[in-house]
Amino acid sequence: MDLIFKLADIQKTAAAVLQQCGSKKVFAFGGQMGAGKTTFIQAFCQALGVADVVSSPTFSIINQYQAADGKPVYHIDLYRLKNEAEAVQAGVEDCIFSGYYCLVEWPSVAPALFEADTVYCVLSVLDNDTRKLTINM
Repeated sequence: MDLIFKLADIQKTAAAVLQQCGSKKVFAFGGQMGAGKTTFIQAFCQALGVADVVSSPTFSIINQYQAADGKPVYHIDLYRLKNEAEAVQAGVEDCIFSGYYCLVEWPSVAPALFEADTVYCVLSVLDNDTRKLTINM
């Protein structure tokens, strides 16, 4: 499924994706550098009722936030890791299999960690103000 949206509508788009994916908890975000992965995850977290500041976990690898229901939301960035072994050592696998929302940037670094029920989201830049989100469930 492809969704084309203006950046001004990112909140609405993220909320729609969350609703459409139902009980799915693991979301893997791909796309070129600067496509808006972190920005979309910020909107997604807002739709989950996260009140914390949502920022890129490029250096920390894993950020943990709290959703409106009190449950954790994991935001992971695999960009700086070399492979699956480093991801496991960093605790990524524990987050993915926690049963809580887990939003992962650069999943191609450790593809074997993701199960069949992962929602794959690829962001593409169409122009300065427009993005395409391709979702595979």
